[in-house]
Amino acid sequence: MYRSPSPLPETVRTQIADTLNARLADGLDLHSQIKVAHWNIKGPQFAALHPLFETFAVSLSNHNDAVAERAVTLGAKAFGTARHVAKQSKLPDYPQETTKDLEHVKLLADRIERYLEGVRESRGVGEKVGDTDTVDLLTGIITEFEKHAWFLRASLEG
Repeated sequence: MYRSPSPLPETVRTQIADTLNARLADGLDLHSQIKVAHWNIKGPQFAALHPLFETFAVSLSNHNDAVAERAVTLGAKAFGTARHVAKQSKLPDYPQETTKDLEHVKLLADRIERYLEGVRESRGVGEKVGDTDTVDLLTGIITEFEKHAWFLRASLEG
């Protein structure tokens, strides 16, 4: 671990950085899956979903950056190459042959919910060790992406 401005003990910073890197892998994987949906969507809902997926991708990119920078601020390294992400992500692979609008909606809703499980797990680690700054960061991600999952699920009802 590198020197950090955080007053947390090195063992705690290591634990938090490890869980943040796990979420970074999931977040980078989810970002690429959202982009695949964005690029390949077809169907009657195209006009509404194409820009919505882009909004999700941009937001997630910013969150991924914040997660990586938090790990580095704590004195660790951030790991995020495509090969690392492919080995570490807990998300299921995305069926890239998918084109139908509502199929993309269901696939992304499922994956966002899986991503949120991991983020909540990492927030629990932060709560356990008293890292309120990481907890705050992760709570913001959860709040936003629960709303995104709700948008997608609402699109499937009716």
